[in-house]
Amino acid sequence: MEQQNKAHRAVRTKSQKKTTQNNGQNARAFAVAAPRRLERQARRTHDINEKRFHVPMVDRTPEEPPPVIVAVVGPPGTGKTTLIKSLVRRYTKHTLSAIKGPVTVVSGKRRRLTFIECANDLSSMIDIAKIADLVLLMIDGNFGFEMETMEFLNILAPHGFPRILGVATHLDLFKSPPTLRASKKRLKHRLWTEVYKGAKLFYLSGVMNGRYPDREILNLARFISVMKFRPLKWRNEHSYLLADRVVDITHPAEIERNSKIDRKITLYGYVHGTPLPAHNARVHVPGIGDLTISNIERLPDPCPTPYQEKKEVEEGKIMRRKRLADRLKVIYAPMSDVGGVLIDKDAVYIDVGHRSFVEGEEKGVGERLVVGLQNAQTTLGEGPVGIRLFSNTEALNEIKPDDDEKDNIDEGDSGRKELRHGRAITRDHDAGDSSVDVGDEDEEDEEGDYDDAEAEEEAYSKSMRSRLLDDSMHSRLAADDDDVAFADSDSDLADYDDADDDVDIDDGNLRWKSNLADRALKDYKRRKWDIGKLLYLDNIVPEEVIKRWKNEQLSSSVEDGEDEDIENDISDSASDHADNGDDFFKKRKNSGILLADAEVIDRTIPVYDDAYLKDKWSESSPALTSLMSRFVTRQFDDSEGSEGNEINSSDFDTDGDEEFGDFEDLETGEAITSTSTHEKKPEDITSEEDAEEGQEKLYDKEREANARKKEKLRLRFEEEEEQEDDGLGEDDPEKKLYDTWHDAQKAKIAKQLEVNKAEFDEMDSATRERVEGYRAGQYVRIVVDSIPCEFIEKFDPKFPVIIGSLLASEDRLGIVQVRIKRHRWHKKILKSNDPLIFSLGWRRFQSLPIYTTSDSRTRNRMLKYTPEHLHCTGTFYGPLIAPNTGFCAVQSVANGSATGAFRIAATGIVLDVDQSVQIVKKLKLVGTPYKIFKNTGFIQGMFNSALEVAKFEGATIKTVSGIRGQIKRALSKPEGHFRATFEDKILMSDIVILRAWYPIQPRKLYNPVTSLLLSEKSEWQGMRLTGDLRHEKGLSVPQLNDSEYTKIDRPVRRFNPLRVPKTIRSELPFKSQIAMMKPQLKESYLQKRAVVVGGTEKKKREMMQKVMTLRNEQVRKRQEKKQERKGMHQKKIAENEEKRKERERKDKKEYFQRQGQKRNAGRQGGGGKRHRGDDD
Repeated sequence: MEQQNKAHRAVRTKSQKKTTQNNGQNARAFAVAAPRRLERQARRTHDINEKRFHVPMVDRTPEEPPPVIVAVVGPPGTGKTTLIKSLVRRYTKHTLSAIKGPVTVVSGKRRRLTFIECANDLSSMIDIAKIADLVLLMIDGNFGFEMETMEFLNILAPHGFPRILGVATHLDLFKSPPTLRASKKRLKHRLWTEVYKGAKLFYLSGVMNGRYPDREILNLARFISVMKFRPLKWRNEHSYLLADRVVDITHPAEIERNSKIDRKITLYGYVHGTPLPAHNARVHVPGIGDLTISNIERLPDPCPTPYQEKKEVEEGKIMRRKRLADRLKVIYAPMSDVGGVLIDKDAVYIDVGHRSFVEGEEKGVGERLVVGLQNAQTTLGEGPVGIRLFSNTEALNEIKPDDDEKDNIDEGDSGRKELRHGRAITRDHDAGDSSVDVGDEDEEDEEGDYDDAEAEEEAYSKSMRSRLLDDSMHSRLAADDDDVAFADSDSDLADYDDADDDVDIDDGNLRWKSNLADRALKDYKRRKWDIGKLLYLDNIVPEEVIKRWKNEQLSSSVEDGEDEDIENDISDSASDHADNGDDFFKKRKNSGILLADAEVIDRTIPVYDDAYLKDKWSESSPALTSLMSRFVTRQFDDSEGSEGNEINSSDFDTDGDEEFGDFEDLETGEAITSTSTHEKKPEDITSEEDAEEGQEKLYDKEREANARKKEKLRLRFEEEEEQEDDGLGEDDPEKKLYDTWHDAQKAKIAKQLEVNKAEFDEMDSATRERVEGYRAGQYVRIVVDSIPCEFIEKFDPKFPVIIGSLLASEDRLGIVQVRIKRHRWHKKILKSNDPLIFSLGWRRFQSLPIYTTSDSRTRNRMLKYTPEHLHCTGTFYGPLIAPNTGFCAVQSVANGSATGAFRIAATGIVLDVDQSVQIVKKLKLVGTPYKIFKNTGFIQGMFNSALEVAKFEGATIKTVSGIRGQIKRALSKPEGHFRATFEDKILMSDIVILRAWYPIQPRKLYNPVTSLLLSEKSEWQGMRLTGDLRHEKGLSVPQLNDSEYTKIDRPVRRFNPLRVPKTIRSELPFKSQIAMMKPQLKESYLQKRAVVVGGTEKKKREMMQKVMTLRNEQVRKRQEKKQERKGMHQKKIAENEEKRKERERKDKKEYFQRQGQKRNAGRQGGGGKRHRGDDD
């Protein structure tokens, strides 16, 4: 019998099992247990990694970074000054009595901190928000977040959010620990809501000896010292500095003559951001305006880091400092009079700490002389008092000339007419030869730079000639009877060359005058050349540049020419001097562009030699021949002799021939085909068919060649796109190391930074500063002219002075379009053409914005008010700023106008900048018909003249009822009336409306906020509204008769009923028949007999009403008692629930106490079975 059920599996041996497992892994053993959960985890991991990505930015942080600007911000009374004093005490062991201006301290080996306290006004908040790297946000823990704190956070948002640390103070006022814990938790979560989740919040309890506890300050200082900062977009594109010192260097005499004269000031500070240009940099100082830097130079760092000092000591730039000097240099606060050291351009001022001079108690003659000069009422030369050489002599008001001097004056020798310009000549006493170091002189004095070789030669010859003597010196060289020679100056008897000791003075020749021409020629050959200037000289060839730079022998032509000129000049000068002396100095005849004896009207225009230029650029000249060979020419000669010069047309792309095809010459009538310029000649074709076939073949070949070229260009273009996407070159080995675009961009930026750094490191410091500018981290001195005198007279160090550089495009004014939104906390909506103060870029200015919206992207329609909870477009006149730059706006920055409400009115970003913009405003013109003929109507009251009607001919009009029409033609009389047609007949009562658009332009108002020029810097007021002025002066709003509301009488219109003629009514279908009732001729039963309630009926109704009233009252009382009983029951249930919870709480407490005792006993070895050896 066969087996009906399923057979068992065959038993596998152990060797078979091993063979099966060795063939491959078991798929089930390595399968995912929960694929959905794995997918969610992978997605979450990918999202977290993507959130960490930022747009790659260039890290411009130098090797020695500038101090980190730490701004302490908070409402009044939150402990800002106390916190700065505590931190400064922690870092420097100094105790500050008052905080004025920035305070720079050294916090680590390579980090410095600049603390600045933010004043409680909007202008200071806006300025600090633009430069602060770290914000210490002071919060009163006992009160919570105040309005100033929220305003500052909303100012930070559009200008770039820096790092923020919350600091809660006044926590010692909490007496209950649970309340303190709840307050800390509430403050932390509120800070997370405003900043970001996980923001750090420090807690400062009380104040001890005028400072916060050392342990809490130590924790905060350690956290600040290790923080990392990411560059912000605006600061990474602009250079700026926070002025820590301001000095007025205007001449005192000018101030005394006019106290309101514009001042010349110097500003000191560390450069941040990008390098600051070295020449004529345009900057903006918030609170003053746009300025131009007249001079800038780098100064020694007044607060160097230990790493920088160690590096300078190793390089040998400075000596190793003493311990006392280190202690003095760890803090730098010149406005707070701390540190005692002020570094200026050419001096270092040290505060000795006590008064060394008391007025009226002068010590010594020097002090009395200085005090006398300071107390003088007039300057030298203004008063009648002359010069007194000795105390017992008379004052000299004039000098009587000698006889010889009188003769010179009579002869016309009135002395020097211009300032003396000295030229220094250095000598090498060891070698005995003098040399001129042109390169060193140019580095020391930039104003004396020479532009070409001729100017250097002329300056050199002048310096040599200035050492010669004139005729008056010859007359007094030596005495007749004595062996001693006298001269007018010490240099006359000095040895110019130590080798010429055998020159006889008695012969009337000084030793330094011998061989003057030979020595001058020798010095000229030995002079050093500056390679930076030789490279840009256009009158010498590159070979001569290399020879001059290496001090090799010059070419014979150049050397002979120059040496001959110099030798002739000096020899002629010497011979003239020996003979006459009147024509000692002679200008060397220049063979260059301008002739020495030519009469020139305008020396700014070069004068050329026409004959020389004509010979140089003639047809046979080699210069023109060499230029002709550089231009591509084409010959169309079919002769055999022109094959060498002919350019084949197949070398060029023939897409144009194929596109335009054959054409005909309109002048000659000759038909020209696209193959007329190719190598194929018509005489080679024997018949017309062969010619057509050959032409078609030629077309096919050209098409194939063009297709190959286009395919090659397409592949090449695709390769370039791939290279641009990667950011690296195809042959770059780093291209294979990065898988993502983000990593490739970061590598590209890093590579470019390395190239720039290597290039700049090869330059010396002076050249690098001229090319690159003053880098971040350098301490510079900036000189600015034309500063209003009010800035110095009313200067307050508590308000920050910021110098921000302007790009080339930011120095112009124009129309700026922004996307703006009213802040949700601001109470009032914003109105068009109301003044608004913008904080855009470095500037704070007032302008008149117009709010618009886009109607289907066809027009910018003006809005009277900003929309509620929506963005709109704003247009105003102001400085042009790059798109995507954030800004904020306020209505007033004066503290006096603050009402306690939120002051940040709007925020947004810049969309576009343009010189003009088109904005339209909706305009409705209303008219009424006075004549109607079918679909034609005559309208009045819409226009005033026929000219206005002519401008709107063909415009669409519409009635209130919705009937559309069109303006046709103006009527001759009366003026302003016109004829219009409509799609249906209108009524006399209709109102006709014309919808038009009127173009408007923004008002050009740019009013910078000049708060630093006021004595009360927090009370700046610009343009105000008319309502504010009326409220301030107590004026009432004028009532116009046209603006008053009057009672409008609208009569009730009665329309006639619809009357359908009987002929039409009879032809209507049954469904559309009009149901009409016949008029009732007889009265109905209800009309004839009215119902009058009798006596019995009336009594019954009154009885039922009274019964229902009583019943309703009983029901109401019953419901009230029921609610009362229900309330008592609920109260009893609540009491029982409270007792139950209390009992459970007590039971839990006892339970956990018992459990805790058991655990403690278990740790100590007890609680279980008693062990042997345990004694009581």
